[in-house]
Amino acid sequence: MRVSEVMTRHVEVIDPGQPIQKAAQCMCDMDVGALPVGENDRLVGMITDRDIAVRAVALGKSADTPVREVMSSQVCYCFEDEEVAAVADNMANKQIRRLPVLSRAKRMVGILTLGDLAVSEEGSPMMQKVGQALAGISHPGGAHSQTDDRINSH
Repeated sequence: MRVSEVMTRHVEVIDPGQPIQKAAQCMCDMDVGALPVGENDRLVGMITDRDIAVRAVALGKSADTPVREVMSSQVCYCFEDEEVAAVADNMANKQIRRLPVLSRAKRMVGILTLGDLAVSEEGSPMMQKVGQALAGISHPGGAHSQTDDRINSH
């Protein structure tokens, strides 16, 4: 199965010059946790709700802070013609929950989420890949590790 068969096609893209308040409002309106950041028809980054919380709010930045100041500019992506199983393995290895999907001309055509993987082939070997992806992502560590001893103090 190819990525193009399971990805979400209609994806809101935000401009890096937009304020983070606009990004947060878009995320709220669409009930998503991340937005691709695009400029001149090219993917230049991703911004997540966590980026806004940790790289902006926690540091006292204002709601007018441009997206480019808090977004992740190094973005992993996949191509629409790749095999889903291989991409799911990559998502697990890199602890990625959402992956922009590009055409071979490097134009954004969608996004692949764990949710897309989970509903793609319920009860099949694909679900084993989803389970592996979730296990890899849920393992402590990675770029955005959070450790809080208070969680285990109950």
